[in-house]
This record gives sequence, structure tokens and C-alpha cells, in this order.
Amino acid sequence: MFPFKNNITLERKNNRNLYLQICDQIIGFIKSGQLPPSAKLPSSRKLSEDLNVHRKTIIAAYDELIAQGWVETLPAKGTYIKSSLPVIKQQSFGKNSLQTNSKTKSNFSFIHRPHLIRKEQKIDSLELRIDDGVPDNRLAPIEEIAKTYRNITKRAYYTKLLGYDSIYGNLELRKTLVNYLNETRGLNISLNNILITRGTQMGMYLAGQLLLNDTTNRIIVGTTNYMTSDNTFTEAGGIIERVPVDENGLDTNVIENICERKKIKAIYVTSHHHHPTTVTLSAKRRMHLLQLAKKYNFAIIEDDYDYDFHYSNSPILPLASNDNYGNVIYIGGFTKIIAPAMRIGYMIAPKDFIDEAARLRCIIDRQGDMILEQTMARMIISGDIQRHSKKALKIYKTRRDLFCALLKEKLGNYFDFQIPKGGMAVWVLLNKKYNWDTVISKAQLLNIEFNAEWKRYDNDNSGHNGIRFGFASLNEEEIHEIIHRLTKVMKSINC
Repeated sequence: MFPFKNNITLERKNNRNLYLQICDQIIGFIKSGQLPPSAKLPSSRKLSEDLNVHRKTIIAAYDELIAQGWVETLPAKGTYIKSSLPVIKQQSFGKNSLQTNSKTKSNFSFIHRPHLIRKEQKIDSLELRIDDGVPDNRLAPIEEIAKTYRNITKRAYYTKLLGYDSIYGNLELRKTLVNYLNETRGLNISLNNILITRGTQMGMYLAGQLLLNDTTNRIIVGTTNYMTSDNTFTEAGGIIERVPVDENGLDTNVIENICERKKIKAIYVTSHHHHPTTVTLSAKRRMHLLQLAKKYNFAIIEDDYDYDFHYSNSPILPLASNDNYGNVIYIGGFTKIIAPAMRIGYMIAPKDFIDEAARLRCIIDRQGDMILEQTMARMIISGDIQRHSKKALKIYKTRRDLFCALLKEKLGNYFDFQIPKGGMAVWVLLNKKYNWDTVISKAQLLNIEFNAEWKRYDNDNSGHNGIRFGFASLNEEEIHEIIHRLTKVMKSINC
């Protein structure tokens, strides 16, 4: 008979009941083939003595096994492994045989996507980090969020938000955003033109899937471009065409030349602050791009990820504000305004496209977080979001000015850059006699963490030697320390 006494281990301090622990392990023996169909189990009295537990515990375990269909009781004979179970090749006995498989390799085939592999960033590191431009989570309006969230959850009226709701997103947030975006972005939209998403990335994904998954699948992006968007459009089946980016943004004359020769389905643009170079698409090129979209019937995916952070003057209205023919798909969100964890974004487009995007979104995410979306709506209505945005804008401008001044003063011989008009990062070009791999490895010795995947900024392998230096997430003391350590790094390389 199977040696139950030597193979069943009970953890009495475990929160899982003893009878369930016994049940789990017996099931494991059955699955491993160590207990074959029709094998007899010990009597409840015998097993209780072997395991030093009350007999009622064994009876409860057997009852659970019977209920789950693993064992059966034969009158006047005893309890047996169910005879109808399949025969499994027996594995070796021993306690090690009960250890859970590490499951590092699948026993089935699936699609591998090597181009999506990214080095995982350290979390809660004590090192100073130069990111590629993210908000300072320490500035997030936690108290206002918590207060609004609590007020919603404690009111019986809002229990409806716990159920299934519209696939387009929370109704109050959609209504609120229609007014908010019409007022702040110069849009002319109605409730039919908006879909709530989980951040701008979902909007980008939905747009790519709907636009590029057919025979006409060419999409134009910049020679330097947001790598995640490249991956998103490639996954959707898109063929990427690259055009130059200069101080005025995407070169629309090159776009026109491509359109004359090839059928283009879409153009992706970060018009306000091009990612990664931070340049703004000029007024002339904005109007030209809209004319081309009308003439050649392509979609413009306008990713306005940091509209609210423009320092030299008021934010420039998006392309979507001048879209009179239904060519622009406008995506934005609140992750840059508040924090990356606030996965609330929106997609603005003609009604027929929004309807189709909502149906597609429903496959991967039935709906968003209705309570969080209601919270966001309430915070916009109360003005909390607007007040926080103005406060953050002043802080980030001060940080930008300090960061750029120190970068120019201490490291101007090594780096070339233009002070960005907005956003949360500086586009920095390293003198080509130096190499980023060397800089990054030296910086790590002084506990400065860079984005080790700096090459992802060079989408077309032009060797521009550029990288984004995020300043928004660093306070003034951290900025001074970063520049101080980075100066040591560059001097050590120059020795």
C-alpha cells in the first residue's frame, strides 16, 4: 500500500484547513500516477492514527474527495480511488516527488515575440534613476483621490458601479470629458465620439488592430519614434514607413512623396512633444498633414500623451481640434497628469470608429474600473484635476530649468541638447566620441540607474547617439546629485 504516513505533510500553522491539506496531497498522488484507479485508501481510523489527527478530519477529507469525484466508497469494502479515472504512468515515490513543478517551459507551442522583450526595471531601488520622462508619483493628489473614492463607495446609490456597465466606459466620465476636452483642447465632440480606455496604450492598440489588420497596412512614423508604438503597430500587422523628424516635427513633404507612391493607412504622430525628441509639430506642417489625410484618406493617430505640460506658452491645440473630415483618432489620458498607475485614458474619433473600437475592446477588457472612472469624473467636476495640473506644471518647469542649467554648465562638453518647450524629458545627444554603453556601466558604479535599453531610441539604426533624460520625477536635491555624479562619470571616461 502507498506509504501515506511518510508522504503526507501537514502544516498546522497554515491557514488552509488540515482536511483540505490532506485532500490536496491525495489528489496530487492521483495526478502523478502514484495512486492508480481502484487503489484502496486506508480506513479513516488508520489514517488518523498515522497522521496524528482527529478521525473527523480524515472523514472530512474523504467526503471532499468524493464530492470532487476523485474517490468512491464501496459498501462493506471501503474507500477507493475512482475506477473510471485514467491510468497515469507512475512517478517515483518520495517527498521530492510532491514538489510543485517549476513550470519554466511549456509543453505546447505558441508564438514567440522576441522584439517585445524588455529588460525589467528595478522597483523601489535606492539608486538615483534617470528615466525617460515620467511624473513624480510623490506629487500625486492622493488625499483628494482617496476622499473622492471613499465618498463614492460609501453611498448606496453607487453600488450600481460594481456591476456590468457600458462597454464605452463610465457615463459620467464620458460626459465630463466631452465638456473638459471641448473647453481645453478646442475639440467639437459629443458623447458618441468618446471611448474610455485603460491609458493611451490601449487606445493605440485598438487603433492599430482596427486600421492595420488588412491588405492596406502601411503606417508612417518618425525615424525616431516611441518604441512601444512601433511594437504595437507591428503586432497589428502594420508595415512601418519612417520619415525624418527635424526641429519642426515630422517632415510632411516626405509624407506626401510616400503617399504619391504607396497606399498609406495611417500616420502616428505625437504632435505636441514628439517622442523621443520633444519637438513640436509646426503649424504649417499640422495644416499640411490634415490636408494630406483628407486627400489620401488615411487616419492620423494623434497621441497627445503630455498635452498639459507646456512651459513657454499655452499648449498648442491638437490636430483633432481642426479635423473637419473625420481623419483624426485622438488619444490621451491621465497617467502623466497624476501617476502611471491611474490607468484612465480616452479615445476620440468619429462615431463609427468608436463603436467598432468599443466592441473590440470588449474582447480583452469587458469594461474599465467604473468606480475609479467615477472618481476621475468627480475630480474633474470639482476642479481637483485642474488644480493639481497647474501645481505640477509649475514644479516641473522649475525642475526643467534647473536640470537644463546644470546640464549645460557641468556637462555641456559631453552632451548637446535643446531646452524642451514642454513635456517631462530632455532629448540629449552624446558626443559621438563617447558610447552610451560605457556611460551607463560607469554610472551604475555610482548608483545612477539609466534605461539600459538606450538603443530603442534609435529605431532606424542611424546612430544619432540620443537618449531621453527625464527630469520631472526628480526633486531639486536629486537633480543636483544626479548632475554631480554624472559629472564624475564623464570625467572618469575622459581620463
